[in-house]
Amino acid sequence: MLTNAQNLRSDAGLASALRVSLARLTRRMRKQAAHHSLTPTQLATLAAVERQPAMTPSELAEHEKVQPPSMTRVIAKLEERGLLARSPHPSDRRQVTVSVTAAGAALLKEERRTKEAWLAQRLKELTAEERATLRAAAPILEKLSKM
Repeated sequence: MLTNAQNLRSDAGLASALRVSLARLTRRMRKQAAHHSLTPTQLATLAAVERQPAMTPSELAEHEKVQPPSMTRVIAKLEERGLLARSPHPSDRRQVTVSVTAAGAALLKEERRTKEAWLAQRLKELTAEERATLRAAAPILEKLSKM
């Protein structure tokens, strides 16, 4: 049986440890959500539209890796709550684009603020050396997220 330190020396061991740790951290961050009652899919959709405005529902479904009928339902719920708005497509009258409303942008801002405040508090509980290690790792984790 390998110890944790020995296990982390292999790429497979590191992959396993990162997967478990990141999954736990993600779950903990989700629990810190602002009080808005959006599902994780609705929240991810809203954030995706904010990052890439004027997407069509089909483009959004592809981006979020869901089926178009599912995305249509998500968009309808977000639109019903005043968080997304549909507009005519600029070059194709058969399509629409979606964009984040001011209320949607405010909700995302509050969501991020709440999660970042929680994480900042957790970071204060670490040593200066641990925080320095995380600062060095942050660009690497970002790189992994884009591969």
